Amino acid sequence: MKKERIQFMKITDKKEYLKQIQAVIDRGPYRDDWSSLTDFAMPAWFEKAKFGIFIHWGVYSVPAFGNEWYSRNMYIQGTPEFEHHVKTYGPHKDFGYKDFIPMFTAKNFDPDFWAETFEKAGAKYVVPVAEHHDGFQMYDSDLSVYNAAQMGPKRNILGELKESFEKRGLVFCASSHRAEHLWFMGNGKDFDSDIKDPLQCGDFYWPSLQEQPEHQNLFADPYPTEEFLEDWICRTCEIIDRYQPKILYFDWWIQHEGYKPGLRRIAAYYYNRGVEWGFPTAICYKHDAMAFGSAVVDVERGKFADTKPYHWQTDTSLMRNSWCYTTSLDYKSSDELICYLVDVVSKNGNLLLNIGPKADGSFTKETAAILQDIGSWLSVNGEAIYNSKPWRYPAEGPTKEIEGQFSDGSATVYTSKDFRFTAGNGCIYAVCLHYPEDGNVTVHSLGKSLDANKPNFHGIIRKVSILGSDEPIDFRVDENGLHFTTTTITGKFPVVIKVEVE
Repeated sequence: MKKERIQFMKITDKKEYLKQIQAVIDRGPYRDDWSSLTDFAMPAWFEKAKFGIFIHWGVYSVPAFGNEWYSRNMYIQGTPEFEHHVKTYGPHKDFGYKDFIPMFTAKNFDPDFWAETFEKAGAKYVVPVAEHHDGFQMYDSDLSVYNAAQMGPKRNILGELKESFEKRGLVFCASSHRAEHLWFMGNGKDFDSDIKDPLQCGDFYWPSLQEQPEHQNLFADPYPTEEFLEDWICRTCEIIDRYQPKILYFDWWIQHEGYKPGLRRIAAYYYNRGVEWGFPTAICYKHDAMAFGSAVVDVERGKFADTKPYHWQTDTSLMRNSWCYTTSLDYKSSDELICYLVDVVSKNGNLLLNIGPKADGSFTKETAAILQDIGSWLSVNGEAIYNSKPWRYPAEGPTKEIEGQFSDGSATVYTSKDFRFTAGNGCIYAVCLHYPEDGNVTVHSLGKSLDANKPNFHGIIRKVSILGSDEPIDFRVDENGLHFTTTTITGKFPVVIKVEVE
């Protein structure tokens, strides 16, 4: 493959842009301090939406090996990615990560088809990754030529997705994973690789610091330089200004002490912009990176065991072993993911479910099938999910949930006694996560309380039905629970019991 040295364009004056950013902050109403930022209010649409789609798609989808950290791991000697790269593409000095860009043509990318697929899946909002740790921008940018509008697909991916999503009524959001780029590819300087040649890679590999942080140390070196922080602020605000996302999701590493001043500036700028534009904006963050109450709490690949008094989000993937497309994906089942959605919603959360399209912009058959299953289930049972609220109890049954991030490594096996609860439309929804084969159902939490002073259910049940079924339910209630038997209900996926109360 013939290589050409990049002719770099004159980029936007970052110093002037930073002045404009500061002017927006100065005129408020949000200031760049935590006291002001905790005046943040959760967007009402977000609390009602419950289900969104996350998209990891970029240059890392081309090698389709390992996971979305290929751009880092391929430069770490001794890793499977390093060995695979040398064997498949040759020495790093001759073929580096940048050389995948011309192969990222996205020839089958159809944003209207994506929007239609996500709408049919029942999603209410979509969060494409605007820039991953690899530093390749999936949008038209004035800050670097290493973007999808000028290289690779030569299409403004983010802009096209925004247009298609909004035509379908999907809320457009975006994520930035830029912060880790500070050190993400620094291992390429340990040996003879293209990262050591700035004329070949321009600002794409910059700064590639060789010093690697202790990932749980919030004060570890390397601290971001002023130059990198200013670039990070400008890149993030460019996404905000050009694409006006309703939610801005940040990946990890912004919790590091060195990013806090810049993070507060970005938050104040973004929230003020939302006020100017006339719609609420929100940031999703992980690892206590922001002051509590200033943004949306997000738990990566995990959830809470109990209901929280604040609204939160979990982000997880269709695949256990990667966020992006690879040739060796381990897919979760549709049933596992629907149960996951129900459990999260019962505890006052949203599920942001990630997919990994192929490099050409198409979906795998597994992805398509799972999204279709979720959409079919929500088309019948959505009233128990969308715009719902937590009930008095989130759950009933013997199966305990594991709390915390990275806790979704294996599927939870539920029993016919495991229920999750939501409330809405004047009803209580009891979701049986594994419907009993004999049709005999008992919901203990809806039993008749013998003592009105105890915080058990003490209401009047007028009607019980199964969403999606015409079978009449003859129920009885005693101190042990709500009881009924069905003869036609089968439970490939969770079954929603609608309880109409007075």
